[in-house]
Amino acid sequence: MPVHLNFDKRNEDIQIYINGKFHKRDEAKISVFDSGFLLGDGIWEGIRLYKNKWLFLDDHLNRLIEGCKAIDINFELSKDDIKKAIFETQKKNNMSDSAHARVMITRGDKLKPFQQPSLSINGINFIIIMEHSDEHPNVDGVSLVTVPQVRGLPMSQDPKLNSHSKLNCVLACIQANKAGGDEALMLDPYGFVNTTNSCNFFIVKNNEVWTSTGDYCMNGITRMKVIELCKSNNIKVFEKNFSLVDVYSAHESFITGTLGSLTQVISIDGRSIGSNNEWPITKILRAEYKKLLDV
Repeated sequence: MPVHLNFDKRNEDIQIYINGKFHKRDEAKISVFDSGFLLGDGIWEGIRLYKNKWLFLDDHLNRLIEGCKAIDINFELSKDDIKKAIFETQKKNNMSDSAHARVMITRGDKLKPFQQPSLSINGINFIIIMEHSDEHPNVDGVSLVTVPQVRGLPMSQDPKLNSHSKLNCVLACIQANKAGGDEALMLDPYGFVNTTNSCNFFIVKNNEVWTSTGDYCMNGITRMKVIELCKSNNIKVFEKNFSLVDVYSAHESFITGTLGSLTQVISIDGRSIGSNNEWPITKILRAEYKKLLDV
């Protein structure tokens, strides 16, 4: 999700959780031998605090734990242990609304700066960065640029993993920014439209909502909730393959993410999307999503 670059001064004094202890922002440090730093060897989740509630927390933590199991990070923390640490960090920072947390688990410090996982012998590193972060939906919408960087095949690096290794997406973001876009629109290995570098992507055609099959993108929690909202509101929704030809003639388009919720896309590759900037389906889904948050 495109971010605002202005630093929130409230975050100067945040306390960061590292392996059960709290540290001031400028004093929070991990070893240069940390597996996440050396190799991108770790799993993370981004969660949002809204009206003193961590949104869809169980969904996020289930995905975090599943990701750790997928890459064989062995740790003894339960979901309740992780929740306790999140709540302690929230209390330590006196936060009740409009906050974002990055929850990270790496394979831990290594004896040598080599790939071999068995060199990480001292257990995981468990870190929570919690910041004041108001939702910043771009009321004017965002512009996307299709980039040459594609989403990978599962046998190379499964894009469903929320791993610390995000270079593929970083490169896509750089390519889009240099071409004047806010985010990159990425294709899958077969040329079908897939996702942006940080968000899930949707189009609306003839009052139907389309998104990718989900085979080559992070299956976002917000994405899942929007698909469910479509079904419960009798809006036809399809997870399917589609091409840029379909995208350029879309009546609406939007992206979804934990912090930005639903943000309309106003242009893709210099082509305006939608007519009269009305985005009727997007507005319905945004309103329904807001109701979901307030439950």
